[in-house]
Amino acid sequence: MFEKSGAYQKNSTHMHENCPVCGQPTEIEVGFYYGTGYVSYTLSIALLAASFVAWKVLIGVSFSIDDNRIFYWMGVSFTALFAAQPILMRMSRILWLSWFVKYDPNWKEHPIEKPERIVPEQMNNW
Repeated sequence: MFEKSGAYQKNSTHMHENCPVCGQPTEIEVGFYYGTGYVSYTLSIALLAASFVAWKVLIGVSFSIDDNRIFYWMGVSFTALFAAQPILMRMSRILWLSWFVKYDPNWKEHPIEKPERIVPEQMNNW
């Protein structure tokens, strides 16, 4: 799906125009992947919530003036979230595409419909 296999390489979110296996276009319409920002945000919040619960269960957190463990959690979790952003961005694109493209188990027999909202001359005008 992606042109480069590693999430931490330069331009790691560039995608093939069509799936190398089945030929499904990955850009269904101009600006199709704008919604992935919401998916990435949701994944980030879920990761932060899970890390907070794990930190509270394993280390403990109190909100008293003398307890700084909440700040250690913030530092560790925000650093981990920053490091995980390339992976989260790729996951959000995959999820977004999977919600709008129906899987066809017999894709070899059925031809893929050409996207109707693509204007090739306007594709790189961002």
